This record gives sequence, structure tokens and C-alpha cells, in this order.
Amino acid sequence: MPALKENAMIENRCYAEIAIGDTASVTRTVTQQDIELFAVVSGDVNPAHLDVEYAEAGMFHKVIAHGMWGGALLSSVLGTTLPGPGTIYLGQDLRFRRPVGIGDTITATVTATEKSDDKHTIRFACVCTNQDGAEVITGNANVIAPTDKICRPRPILPDVHVNRHEWRQALLASVAEGKAVPTAVVHPCDANSLSAAIEAAEAGLIEPILVGPEEKIHAAARAAGLDIAAFRLVDAPHSHASAALAVALVRSGEARLLMKGSLHTDEMMHAVVDAELGLRTARRLSHVYVLNVPAYPRPLLITDAAINIVPTVEEKRDIVQNAIDLALVMGITLPKVALLAAVETVNTKMRSTMDAALLCKMADRGQITGGVLDGPLAFDNAISIEAANGKGITSLVAGRADIVVAPDLEAGNMLAKQLIYLGGADAAGIVLGARVPIILTSRSDDERTRIASCALAVLIDRHAENVLQKTAVSARGSASHVT
Repeated sequence: MPALKENAMIENRCYAEIAIGDTASVTRTVTQQDIELFAVVSGDVNPAHLDVEYAEAGMFHKVIAHGMWGGALLSSVLGTTLPGPGTIYLGQDLRFRRPVGIGDTITATVTATEKSDDKHTIRFACVCTNQDGAEVITGNANVIAPTDKICRPRPILPDVHVNRHEWRQALLASVAEGKAVPTAVVHPCDANSLSAAIEAAEAGLIEPILVGPEEKIHAAARAAGLDIAAFRLVDAPHSHASAALAVALVRSGEARLLMKGSLHTDEMMHAVVDAELGLRTARRLSHVYVLNVPAYPRPLLITDAAINIVPTVEEKRDIVQNAIDLALVMGITLPKVALLAAVETVNTKMRSTMDAALLCKMADRGQITGGVLDGPLAFDNAISIEAANGKGITSLVAGRADIVVAPDLEAGNMLAKQLIYLGGADAAGIVLGARVPIILTSRSDDERTRIASCALAVLIDRHAENVLQKTAVSARGSASHVT
């Protein structure tokens, strides 16, 4: 282990070393993340600190930092510098003179004003000033100063990434208006799948049609204490029949979305891809994860992680096009698509690199539209500009990917699950390429994932409905012009 540098040490000043008038300061600029982290730690979610719309209409017309955020800066000076390690806080009184907002630079200063030898206590005058020199906090603090010299390695703080869930909030806001979409829920015979349907219904997203063995569904609802009285229930003897009946409801127009319940994915998809009675289109079906990764500045779409095991180049063309179409519906203009491999150069012995090169050429020839493709790219080069620059890669996609296309299902599934469970990513999952979006949730998914997946499906449905309405209006206009 390498030796620590001198500036990596933290050292105190003992009681005997401190004279009246001694002073110390720390300066910090307030960021949104500071406010959010303080709210997380303290539990203080006053909208004056976190709700922009509310704050702008309030007394100060902006988001303000928690008052005790400045108090914490004073505590930092006392605990790390003057007196430093070994200090025991006895009491503090503060007056909050002015609001502190995002971007303000605050200097917290403590000055020794009184000493008491019998108990080694020191009184400090405390003041926080902003970048204009105006006092924002004043007060006093009483501490017991250490009598023994302490010099220790400065603790290394963990890196913290704040997951603000902004993409999910924006997604829910985009589908907040309008009627709930009739949705065939396939074989919801356990608490998890019933809860998912109920949560989405309560959020105003879907109007569930429960398709499956009536007795089993009611038994599962009773066991979990769930009320499903308001929902239509279509009886089916078993899971295969449930899938077939749900697909039939979509084909008849009674349902506009399909949602997986407690049956296996392949059982449901067997009914979906039935050549005569299913929901297939000319497009290959594929699964897309939409992830909000705290360390990444934009939503990240990963495909395919659930449907196509080892897709061919032709199948990957559809997989890419499905993801691009989804990104466009989400409002991502000219989505950037990274075709993943283990390396960023074409190697004839690595099929993933050959497929990536072919897909890029297909995009050049107009066989894939709506996005810009590059590959092969290793994952680090796809999402990190620094990594791409280090390899000398010049690309519109490298380091800025909106969509990453995995070489096969195993790679896509592992990548998505790693980002969710180790990277703290929020997620939504959807199957595309059928006549309607298919909500493919897992038993391990939390409520946020289930709601976001339903919202994504509703967004796609609303977009398709708007396109049909515009097409109909255009057709009527053309007919009127001809007349």
C-alpha cells in the first residue's frame, strides 16, 4: 500500500495551542446534489428545498438550501480543523440571516472568543458569509477541546451518485393525461402480478382485464388481501389458454396492451407469435430495457435482454430498429446506437464485431433509419467519452450512446441486471415489434419498475393512436380536396 501524502492527514490543535482570536474557515459552493443529499440524510423534504415550482412561487422565488446545511459547514470546521479531531460538541445557537441558494459560495468561519481552563471548553463565534460578503448565518458554538495531539490519515469519503428519477417522473408526466388503456393481463395468479396490475390501474395508466383461471385469481387476491372487484375477469382453464385468450382480446380491439402475469415468458410469447392467431408483424420481436443509471447523464436503452437468444444480423436489424423507434417516441432526437462487442475493431473471428460492421453499413444504405449507428464498440467506449478518447475513437456515438445493442441475450441480460442491481439503475422493460406493446415484468421487479414499464407501454400506445388520428385527418383532407 503506497504511503499517504502529508495533505492526506488530519490533525487537531489542542486546547493549550488555541488562543483567543484564532480562526479557521471552509468554503463550499452549494449544488443541487448537496441539497438532495442533505434531504436524504435528514429526511427533510420541505418543498422549499426540492420542488422548483413551489419554491419559485414562495418567499424567496428560488430553491433554497436547508438552514442546517450551513450549520453542518460550521461543524465541519470545528470537527476537522479548529480544534479538530477529538472535539466534543456541547451546544450551538444559530441565527439564519439570509437564504442560501444553488450556486451560492458559502464561507463558514469559527473564531475562538472564550476559554475555560477547568473543563477545557472553548466558545467560538460562528459566521457563514456568501460570495458577496453578506452574513447568512451567525451564532456561537461551545465545545470541549482535545488535550492530546491527534494526527490521523484523513478518511476517504465514498463517491455518491444521486439517482433523481427524473426520467421516470417525466415519463409519468407525459402519460398523465388521457384515459387508462385497456390491458389484457395474462394469467395473474399470484400476488406479484395482481399487485402490478392494481398499481398501474391506481396510477391511471391501464384498465386491467384479468385473463386466467377465475378461481386461482380470486384465491391469490384473497391471500394477498387485494381487491380486484372493479376489474373485468375473463376465465381460462390454464396458462396456455390464458395467453391465447389475452391475445384474442387484443386482436378484437378489446385490449390495446398485453401484460405478463405469473406464467413463463415463452408460454405467453408462443401465443403472441402464432402465425394465424397471434400478434406478429413484419418486424422481429425484441425486448428493450430503459434504464436510468445514476452515473450516466441520460436514459440508456439496452437491447435485447429477454427474447432473442443468439440473433442473426437480419434479426439484429429489427432489434436495432425497434429500439430506435422507441427512443424517438421517448423524444430522443436522432438516437445514438452503440453496437457492442468486446473490442472496438473488426475481427473476423468475433462474430459480434462482424455483425456490428454489417449493421453500420445497413444503416448507411437506409435499411435502418432514424438513428446513427457505430460499432463495434466495447461498453466503456460506448458510454465514456474519456475511454473513447483514450482509444483514439472519433465518433458521434462513442461516449454518448442512447442505445446499446448487446451481441446476444446473455450479454444483454447480464449487462442490464448489473446496472440495476449493482449500479442502482431505475428500469422499465417492454417488448416491441408486435401489434401492441407487451409489458414484460419480472417477479423481482419493484413497484417503480412495474409502473414505469406500464407507463412506457401507454406512451407507445398513445403515440400510435396519435399517428392514426393524424393519418385519418390527412386522408379526409385529401378526399375533400379531390371532391
